[in-house]
Amino acid sequence: MSAAETVSIASQYNGPAASGNGGYSCGVLAVMLGGAAQVRLYSPPPLDTELTVSCHDDGHLEMRDGETLVGSASPTVLELEVPPAPTLAQAQAASERYIGHSHHAYPSCYVCGPQRHPDDGLCLFPGPVDDWNLLACPWQPSENTLDEAGNVRPEIVWSALDCPGYFAAAGENLEVTLLGELVGEIFADVPGDRPLVVFSWPLGREGRKAWGATAIANQEGEVLAVSRSLWITLKDK
Repeated sequence: MSAAETVSIASQYNGPAASGNGGYSCGVLAVMLGGAAQVRLYSPPPLDTELTVSCHDDGHLEMRDGETLVGSASPTVLELEVPPAPTLAQAQAASERYIGHSHHAYPSCYVCGPQRHPDDGLCLFPGPVDDWNLLACPWQPSENTLDEAGNVRPEIVWSALDCPGYFAAAGENLEVTLLGELVGEIFADVPGDRPLVVFSWPLGREGRKAWGATAIANQEGEVLAVSRSLWITLKDK
């Protein structure tokens, strides 16, 4: 990319109603880097706002709203032990146990909001497969998420790598949290012509911080993309 360019996060890609979905916002930066990326969010990404992305000599990117630092991204190496992918049937059954149908802090979220229609959101509803050590849901990408070759656009893949990690990190006791960091890598094209399996698992907790991981696999169990996410619980007012 050039020394600086501008991007805008359309209102369709919200997480909380008034700000960008964390995974999509991270994906906007990660796509500019290519390869595995470590993306941090420092403030809620504003919607329908011209944001400036600058590139430093070391390849580090920064996204700003005026003087406010919104996010940063750097190339990285992601080391993550990924469990075997659930089957599509297991993912479909797990999705019926999605806790977000009865309780959701951001019901209009582009990725996991139960108020979204499949043509307008990803509708990823991960529930526990057997217990809260592994969650899963099916994903049939809609046509408007695909590129000309019929594969899911990379910023949308990053979106799908976001919210499932939250439900794994939070477990049964859902808390109001925000994405602090998303480290992800796309290994192969994510095809849009068949159902996929999205699955996630917890990686631990320390104080107000919790970690989760997410993977996207095809029906043969091949892992196409993975992420590690950091979630920060909001302080009580």
